[in-house]
Amino acid sequence: MTDVTSDAAATRPRRSPLHGRHTALGAKFALFGGWEMPLEYAGGGVLKEHTAVRTGVGVFDVSHLGKARVVGPGAADFVNACLSNDLGRIGPGQAQYTLCCDDATGGVVDDIIAYLHAEDHVFLIPNAANTAEVVRRLRAAAPQGLVVTDEHEAYAVLAVQGPRSAELLGALGLPTDHGYMSFRAATLAGADLVVCRTGYTGELGYELVVPAEHAVAVWDAIFAAGEAYELRACGLAARDTLRTEMGYPLHGQDLSPEITPVQARSGWAVGWDKPAFWGRDVLRAEKAAGPARTLRGLEAVDRAIPRPGMPVYAGDTQVGTVTSGTFSPTRKQGIALALLDTSAALADGDTVEVDIRGRRAPMRLTRPPFVTPSVR
Repeated sequence: MTDVTSDAAATRPRRSPLHGRHTALGAKFALFGGWEMPLEYAGGGVLKEHTAVRTGVGVFDVSHLGKARVVGPGAADFVNACLSNDLGRIGPGQAQYTLCCDDATGGVVDDIIAYLHAEDHVFLIPNAANTAEVVRRLRAAAPQGLVVTDEHEAYAVLAVQGPRSAELLGALGLPTDHGYMSFRAATLAGADLVVCRTGYTGELGYELVVPAEHAVAVWDAIFAAGEAYELRACGLAARDTLRTEMGYPLHGQDLSPEITPVQARSGWAVGWDKPAFWGRDVLRAEKAAGPARTLRGLEAVDRAIPRPGMPVYAGDTQVGTVTSGTFSPTRKQGIALALLDTSAALADGDTVEVDIRGRRAPMRLTRPPFVTPSVR
């Protein structure tokens, strides 16, 4: 006999510990990796939220992002032998963008930020939908003495982003002078938290990793201080337009188990000279031979707005597919990332066409980012 109540509970979306605060702000919700998260808020919408981050300061609840921890003797060396980037390039108190690749295909299982606390302690933030798989793979490979824990719901993550983010957090007594891709321990509203100089918007910004039980108190403290800085709550729709303007890849679209870092032009996040990492042999072979397709930037020549899945043509030949596409509030034009066949021999500045519901719209090839980054 089926237990309907248990089945419903098992399929119910997860919610951030800040869900009540989002509801009070009139948030429109959507599912992200099994989590019900704010898409945008009443009284502003995507354009105002996007602009707030580019010109002032906005805060995102990104608690749906995964959290995992690897602890034990040689934890850093173990993670380094699994994930793509070279963890040996950074030291304790620093973070690194890296990839979990499939060993057989080289496809990207997930992209991750690794926080190196010590040689025996690495904290990982993968994507929501992929956390369990990343943890499974790490656990399966971990030698005796190493512990890999899934802490997905144990922490909230708040991203305070924008040119005034340091002023706001400084007014709260939080550290803000540490370098890009580094982190510091701090206390706010009775909570011990970590202030990371990271983000996904291309602006000066910080991500606060907060124990879930203290998330509401920290959120309230940020908003109490944020009134003087015209702080705006921002949803994940604005986060998507911001990251697309920067050309930052989104897993599941621009990176995936079917798209390798070589194809996605993410080779900068691969420690090519490391003796071991998942997918090393197949990726080195693909790099040497040259990929069959690569991720390119497109900007609309007219008022067209490209969307994921739309085919890209050079003349009468389909040469690729849009992976991410949106209207750029900063550029006031359509922009996109697209996987294009290298055999088409297209160069930046060339014009291709995107099929938008049966109409061919001209797009110019360009190299992202589409806006000037201000992360540093």
